[in-house]
Amino acid sequence: MRVKDLLDEEARWGVHEFSFYQNFGEKVEKLRRELVALLVDIKSKGKRIAVYGASAKSTTLLNYYGIGVDILDYVVDRSTVKQRHYTPGTHLPIYAPGKLLETQPDYVLLLTWNFADEILAQQAEYRRRGGKFIIPIPELKTV
Repeated sequence: MRVKDLLDEEARWGVHEFSFYQNFGEKVEKLRRELVALLVDIKSKGKRIAVYGASAKSTTLLNYYGIGVDILDYVVDRSTVKQRHYTPGTHLPIYAPGKLLETQPDYVLLLTWNFADEILAQQAEYRRRGGKFIIPIPELKTV
């Protein structure tokens, strides 16, 4: 019964229609333009930008959007397995989240947006000190 419910839900979304994927592609490109423009503008003002999240989806987004060391300073992630390494393709160093308080970048691009509430709560001190988060999905916003 559960499989049928999932298939019905996908049908309601329109995943069997070309327009579903065309609309998705258009949203991806719109976000790409907006996010890159925002980051370039912030960087042009001499601000520092870090990333929160060294996940597969963050790697995909950064590489597809062409965002790397020219704009971003470093990545933080709670996974000790990822720390002391570099992000694939963009070669950004990965540190523990405590790095945010050590260096207090002006902005943090939150690429684990599905955990936004939890991470924003964990980073209350960074935010209290004036740090801002850029959350790109589902809609681009700065908090």
